[in-house]
Amino acid sequence: MAQLATSLATFLSRFRVDKTGLTGVFDAELTWTVEQPSANLATGAPSEAPPNALGPSIFTALQEQLGLRLESARGPVDVLVIQSAERPEEN
Repeated sequence: MAQLATSLATFLSRFRVDKTGLTGVFDAELTWTVEQPSANLATGAPSEAPPNALGPSIFTALQEQLGLRLESARGPVDVLVIQSAERPEEN
């Protein structure tokens, strides 16, 4: 489950916390439709729908196919703050 949570975090560009409590190895198959922008950013023209556009979103697929739910929440995160940076001196 930790690997699935990490993969979803990367795919969705979000932080993730695995609260399933499940451990071990699972073999699962998940099928969903990647959401496309509604318009071509370069021309402003509507985007053509991909052939499998009738599939579920990642959120629906997780719930219907695996019985898992993604919840949005706020919480503390670790951050790295760089207060200054200097070029190294020549030796």
